[in-house]
Amino acid sequence: MIFKNRITELLGIDIPIVQAPMGFIARSQLASAVCETGALGIIETSSGQLDEIRDEITQMRQLTERPFGVNIAQAFVRDPGIVDFVIDQGVRFVTTSAGDPRKFTRQLKDAGLTVFHVVPSLKTALLAVEAGVDGLVVEGGEGGGFKNPREVSTMVLLPLIRSQVDVPIIAAGGICDGRSMAAAFALGAEAVQMGTRMVSALESPIHDQWKQGIVDAKETDTVFLKGERGPALRALRTKTTERVERGELDPMMAMRDGMKQVYFEGNLDAGVPLTGQVAGRIDAVLPVKTIIGNTVDEFEQVISSLASTYLG
Repeated sequence: MIFKNRITELLGIDIPIVQAPMGFIARSQLASAVCETGALGIIETSSGQLDEIRDEITQMRQLTERPFGVNIAQAFVRDPGIVDFVIDQGVRFVTTSAGDPRKFTRQLKDAGLTVFHVVPSLKTALLAVEAGVDGLVVEGGEGGGFKNPREVSTMVLLPLIRSQVDVPIIAAGGICDGRSMAAAFALGAEAVQMGTRMVSALESPIHDQWKQGIVDAKETDTVFLKGERGPALRALRTKTTERVERGELDPMMAMRDGMKQVYFEGNLDAGVPLTGQVAGRIDAVLPVKTIIGNTVDEFEQVISSLASTYLG
């Protein structure tokens, strides 16, 4: 299937699927595999390990000649020179998130970069458009990771924002296959972003036990965690996340304290494995090429079937 819309043209990609910029996970091993399919891989900076990120970007250029992006998660990057760092890497596409879209948009745009801001609400979307972004990543509350404490589902948020803005939209939250991609396009998106589906991919650098935890999860096996301050988190249900849910632990502290054990040792009960509700629809660890290929094939089948069934 050949895609052609504002996002494929803006980003120079063939397939309007974007890999989410998960901290410590969205590195060259995963992102380059996504890019090689014709979709878009993104390198994270939320880990704060900018020396390692610089090396990862260098490796990206050795692994793929396709376009890729970088994310700036404003709330989690402490280096005041983060924008100059990203500009100096020569990337052409940036997503900004976890903060005020007015903070970095103008500086990035003045440097010639294409900028999308991640938004969890209509208010933030309107603010981002006013700030001059090229597009939005509209992120529903069912997605994994850092969330707005007042979450809104993709089914509600996406068509609401589309009704109020005309910039290109990448839909995030609950997307794992062609059926959910087709639904997002029907609601106003021109691309989709996959997080949990990519966390569970064969090329994802996390421990196999976390991938298996996603495969084994039911649709009810994530928890939405709120602390006294800071963002909320959506994660797999574990002994630690249930303690956070009961108010015995601070979610951000629990995540930081157990990060090494969860990400690289596979001890999910030791911390907070950030995962979306869509884990309940993922039943196998698959290579990125298979994930993207199956998604595109199913997307085409779904939209063709809908047209033939309902339009005669």
